[in-house]
This record gives sequence, structure tokens and C-alpha cells, in this order.
Amino acid sequence: MKREDILIRLAEVENELKRRRNDGEKLNGYNKCKRHKKQIAFHKCKKRNRWVFGGNRSGKTECGAVECLWLLRGIHPYRKNRQNVFGWAVSLSTQVQRDVAQAKILNYLPKSWIADITMLSGRKDSPAGGVIDQIKIKNVFGGISTLGFKSCDQGREKFQGSSLDFVWFDEEPPRDIYEECLMRVMDRRGDIFGTMTPLKGKTFIYNEIYLNRKRNPEIWHEFMTWEDNPFLSKKETKLLEGALDGSALDARKFGKFSDGAGLVYPEFDESVHVIEPFDIPREWQENISIDPGLNNPLSAHWYCVDWDGNIYVVAEHFASGKDIDFHAQAIRQISKKLGWKTDGRGRLYALIDSAANQRTLASSKSVSELFYERDILVDTNVNKDVFSGIARVKSFLKRDNGEGNIYIFSNCVNMIDEFKTYSWAEGDTPKKVDDHCMDELRYFIMNRPKPAERGKEELSVIAADKLKRIRKKKNDRLTER
Repeated sequence: MKREDILIRLAEVENELKRRRNDGEKLNGYNKCKRHKKQIAFHKCKKRNRWVFGGNRSGKTECGAVECLWLLRGIHPYRKNRQNVFGWAVSLSTQVQRDVAQAKILNYLPKSWIADITMLSGRKDSPAGGVIDQIKIKNVFGGISTLGFKSCDQGREKFQGSSLDFVWFDEEPPRDIYEECLMRVMDRRGDIFGTMTPLKGKTFIYNEIYLNRKRNPEIWHEFMTWEDNPFLSKKETKLLEGALDGSALDARKFGKFSDGAGLVYPEFDESVHVIEPFDIPREWQENISIDPGLNNPLSAHWYCVDWDGNIYVVAEHFASGKDIDFHAQAIRQISKKLGWKTDGRGRLYALIDSAANQRTLASSKSVSELFYERDILVDTNVNKDVFSGIARVKSFLKRDNGEGNIYIFSNCVNMIDEFKTYSWAEGDTPKKVDDHCMDELRYFIMNRPKPAERGKEELSVIAADKLKRIRKKKNDRLTER
């Protein structure tokens, strides 16, 4: 081959490579210059039912649209790809479909990838101005993938019959349509994923996805806030914050569920504050805190404090309708399993609500006296100031503000649930419902626990492991899922 022919051929190859780089340029640039860590966490998650609860302009819809195109095109960087993928994008109405989900898809979809478009209204050569029924997309493995657009106002009957690889809900659907779509992905072991701002309050999504009452191992969720979006300026978020009240701010900034009164702890972020259990050095053991109850639940947690003042909630006892013998035995069993510290006579120490000193007509002895008789020495001298206690808990949740941080072991499920649901009543008073864990957490934190004293030199390996864990939680946790 002549030199001139070689140069011509090289030029053709270079032009083809340039064309391919420009083809899908927006999609190729997704999370490249600036990285949205929570979008990446969503894409990396292997669970089959994934949800992003995000404030407005947090980047939630963006990741839903990109997830669809990666799956349809067969170029998903974190999943096994295949040809002939069939999925739905579900919006609340056809108008919302056109303005939001459809617009996001078309923004990232190169025209050269489109095999065909079927329109419900408008022209296929100008799909952005109309309402799309289906888009046929060329798959890199051969064959054609299909994205169908659906709207909830069509009714459940329009969602029957198909067998799907995925369904993307852009905003919260009605329960009947959600359940119908679960049936549609069953045959192919497909995925459900949703991106929504929880403006409807505590609906079935709150119970089934956020709280995951049934403990379904395939369910995953993440919250996106304005601070998570690297493309929003701090000046802009400040202006938005000033225009919203408490409950609206919970939903539109934090993506949090609210029943109108606002969450007490919107700072709580399960992806940050909940960690997997690990072996705690004995020096970190601080105290047990109890909120007593017989017919009502009794809540007890085991608290540790590390050398830097970080608090760890490492174990939980939570039960209702039981007597003191049951609770005392459970507390002693958990303490034995943890290797929890005791005095020279094998007795445990704990904080407890001062109400435990009260005697009732049903018993000649108080709850605190009954615990004492069972070798659990309870201290009723606790600070019960609710407002100050909440403020101090918030300081531990905010992170990097001069206080320690708080971490909750994932097996403390009742405390985690209460953090998610603890809400304000009128004024500055929280609702007196499902608050037993939150009460005894305040008792412990208001007791002003001190950082652990450094122990023997051989524990330095554990200390190093602990520091490594904390750094990983701070920097890499969101992108490791």
C-alpha cells in the first residue's frame, strides 16, 4: 500500500473515531467532569427494586433516564448487558411525560441510535414537541431494544400483558399501577427503579420502600439533596431554602417524606449514619440507655464512644407487653454476647428515664428498684430537656462541625425506623408516638459522654482499622454500592 493510501486510510479511521466520540457526546460526558456520587451509587446498586428520593433539581431524574438508555443500548457499565431489551418509562400524565421523562431521554439519546419512533401525537421527525408511544433503539449486541412510555392517568388496565426487563417510575405511581408493574418484570427477573420527590407524604412507598416493613432484601433506596448535586451553586440553594417552610423543605431539598409537620431529624442519612457491625474495642464501651415500658415498648441500646468522640449504637433490645424479668434477661444476654463491662460483682450499669422511679397501684416497687434487684443498676438522673437534647443529637448528625459523629449498627432496626419517622407536632414539640428509641438516645447524649481513653498499645491495629472504616464511610461509601 502506498504511503498516500495509508495516510488517507488513517484519516478515515481518525474521522470515524471522532464521529463515534461525538455520537452520544452528552451520554459519554455523564458524570465525567463533575461526579454526582449518589447517581453513581444508584447505577452501581445490583438490587432489583431501587429508588431515589430526591429534592427538586437534585439530579434524580437525570440518573433514571441514563439508566434506561444504558440498559436499552446494552452499554451499562455495572451490569450484564444483553440485546432486545424491553422497558417502560412511567410518568404521572402524558404532559409530564413529554416535559420531564421524555425530554430527559431525548436529551441523552443520539439520533443515530434511534431505529424508529411511534408517536401518540406530533411528528416523529420532531418528537420533542409531541407525545411518544415507543422508541426503538439499536442495541450494540444486535437487535432492537424498545422503550415504551406510559402514564398513570391511563389506568391500570393499560399496564397489563407485557413482559418487561425494567420499569422506570418518574415520580410516585398509584399503588395498583406499581403492583401491576411488579408483575410485568417477574417473568424476566427484571428491575423496578423509581426517581421521585415525596410530595404526597407518607404513602405506600413510604412503608414498602423507605421503611421496607417487609425487610425485602431486593429493595434499596437513596436520598439526594441539593448539596449532592455538583451542578447547583450554593447561592442558588440558599435562595431556594429561604422560600420554603419546614415540611416543604423536607421534601424539596432533602427528598424526605413528611406528613406536613416536618421531620425532627432531616439530617439523618441512612447511607451515612447506618453502618455494618464490627468488633468494638472494650475501651469504647460507654453505657446502656433505657426508655422503660411494660405494655408500651421498652427500648434499650448499647452505646460506645471512640477516641475521637464519635458515638456508635451497637446493639438493641426492643419489646412490648413483657415483664421486667424478660427485659432484664434480654439485656443481660445481649451484654454477655458483647462482652459488656460490669462492676466487680458482675452488675451492669444503665441510664433510664426518671419515670422509672414511680410506683403504681399494680406494684409496690418501682421499675428502677426491680431492675436493681436483677443486677442492672439504673441511673435515673438523666437530662430530659427535649429541645436541648434534639439540638445536641442534630449536632452529631450534621458531621464535620466540631462535634463527633453518630453511627448506628444496621441491626438496630427500631432506632433506624424511628429516625426516619420522628416528626414535629405543633410548635417545638415532637409527636409522642414511636419515640422510645429517640428518648433514650437523648438521655445518653445529654449525659455528655467523653471520648474513650487510649488503651494498650496492641489495640493500635484495631484503631487503624477503625480509622480506615470511617474514612471509607466519609469518602467512598456512596460509590461502593
